[in-house]
Amino acid sequence: MARLAPGLIDTRQLSLFFGAEPPPPQDPVAVIVSTPASDPAAADVPRSLPPVAFAHPRATHDLHLDGHRVAYALRRAKRRSIGFVVGPEGLTVSAPRWVGLGEIEAALREKARWILRKLAEQNERNHRLQQARVEWRDGASVPFLGETVIVVLDPRATGAVLDTDAEALPGVPRLALHVGLPQHAGPEQIRDAVQSWLQRQARRIFEERCRHFADRLGVRYTRLSLSSAQTRWGSASADGSIRLNWRLIHFALPTIDYVVAHELAHLREMNHSPRFWDVVRSVLPDYEHARGTLKDTVLPVLD
Repeated sequence: MARLAPGLIDTRQLSLFFGAEPPPPQDPVAVIVSTPASDPAAADVPRSLPPVAFAHPRATHDLHLDGHRVAYALRRAKRRSIGFVVGPEGLTVSAPRWVGLGEIEAALREKARWILRKLAEQNERNHRLQQARVEWRDGASVPFLGETVIVVLDPRATGAVLDTDAEALPGVPRLALHVGLPQHAGPEQIRDAVQSWLQRQARRIFEERCRHFADRLGVRYTRLSLSSAQTRWGSASADGSIRLNWRLIHFALPTIDYVVAHELAHLREMNHSPRFWDVVRSVLPDYEHARGTLKDTVLPVLD
């Protein structure tokens, strides 16, 4: 979507972004340093963090911040201030060509606690993402509607069939997805079969929930489509088109309902005004809980 001037709202389409309400926290966070100033958020950061080394893979410089070695990538750019970005790879610093290294490092030390806090958060996020990476084989597990589904390679199955009849045992997933592939099937075959099944389930469930909430909200949507967007959960257009990210199928139904109701509510209020949130609240009084789940959950890494 094209960027708008501050204060303007594009009434053609409104989106629910990852992080606009999650994002996923893996998105970079940034601070711009133009004049020396204290960082109120830094007051929340403990001073006694154990020494840690944070290294950007394309680091060009490094220094010690409060006892921690930070190797960062320095980029010279046409800008008037020094900017810091903490992303999945680490710290990137952008600075005007005329600013000396001493001034850059002074700015880094001034914001040391903020930088260290964000680097630690990013390291934790990267660790959680690695743990969430799916190893595509017989016995792999994926989240589906808030539960864990175990993948079973079963040449007797046609396509993919969900078995919900397994006996419920403590700590053991009760759902098994029988995929019609041989035991020697490759990871890509298994991934594609499971992902295709997840997308079919997403369309079926999203259509059902859209009909349900459209009736309750008194709105009419003209089209529902699935998206694979990296930065948004859904969007609504003034022509009645609704787009929902198929990865929502990993979440339990209350979270899916929140995104569905959010987008359909835009067909009555094409904004995020108090009136809009009143519309959402009219069908989901506790929507804040579901919104928090979107922020806190790490999605499985399917690639």
